[in-house]
Amino acid sequence: MRLEDCYYLGTITRTHGLKGHLVVKLDTDKPEDYNNLELVFVDFNGIPVPFFIEECQLLNKDSLRVKFKDNPTDIQNIIGSDLYLPLNTLPKLEGKQFYYHEVIHFDLTDDKNRIIGKIIEINDAGAQALFSIQLNEKNIYIPIINDWIVEVNREKRTISMILPEGILDL
Repeated sequence: MRLEDCYYLGTITRTHGLKGHLVVKLDTDKPEDYNNLELVFVDFNGIPVPFFIEECQLLNKDSLRVKFKDNPTDIQNIIGSDLYLPLNTLPKLEGKQFYYHEVIHFDLTDDKNRIIGKIIEINDAGAQALFSIQLNEKNIYIPIINDWIVEVNREKRTISMILPEGILDL
């Protein structure tokens, strides 16, 4: 297993109580989907190491309380570590829905099927997620707005959007 074959689940942020439990801050819209995990991969210097879970429960709206089987003796060493799950565990999305990682290197087209550029990354650090598009010699940013998306074509590796006039000139 390689990190490229996984998706980011969250980060171990702290201990919880005195019995070896840890708090995992999740990076997901549906934390309840991860309430019964049995296995996660912990990133150790770019190498995903499997950790089996003894206990797992939703702690609040974006965190889990977990206890690993065979806890490391110094549990403090894994605080701050990122957790991953295999990509093949993600449910398949259809229609205009997509995972950010799956559309990297897709062509972005307009509603007349003209190629605007290639999606090179998704910037979701701000309030509005953005496609970073390679357009000729420059990068441009296009807001990811569901109403603008016409189609996601996984076979052709394209996303078709209706863009407001002048947005490509910014």
